Amino acid sequence: MPPEKPMPGSSADWLLRAKSDLSLASVPLPQNVLYNDLCFHAQQAVEKSIKAVLIHYQIEFPRVHHINYLLTLLPSEVSKPPEVEKVSTLTSYAVMLRYPGEYEEVTVQAYQEAIRLARLVLEWAEKVVK
Repeated sequence: MPPEKPMPGSSADWLLRAKSDLSLASVPLPQNVLYNDLCFHAQQAVEKSIKAVLIHYQIEFPRVHHINYLLTLLPSEVSKPPEVEKVSTLTSYAVMLRYPGEYEEVTVQAYQEAIRLARLVLEWAEKVVK
């Protein structure tokens, strides 16, 4: 049964979608699925978590996937996750690695790190918004 629907566009709505993306990213690797695609959902969980915090502080943001840019929009009084520098590396999963190209496929170790970082950011965002 899906969770109760929060007000559309609210911080709670963005966090609900972030949780959904993290759940999708965390499934055991299904047959014919690439780690790249699961990492996309980890990136989306991070992006939506940050956007939930921005909405909480009534800060408008453009439609971008660049995690580091979104982090720069946060008010200075908001303490950021301790590993914030590492989180911005997930930006590449938003677009570039979703399509065929000349790059190395995501390893299981990189996938696990993406999940760890996404979980960290989602937990941080939930604390900030509450």
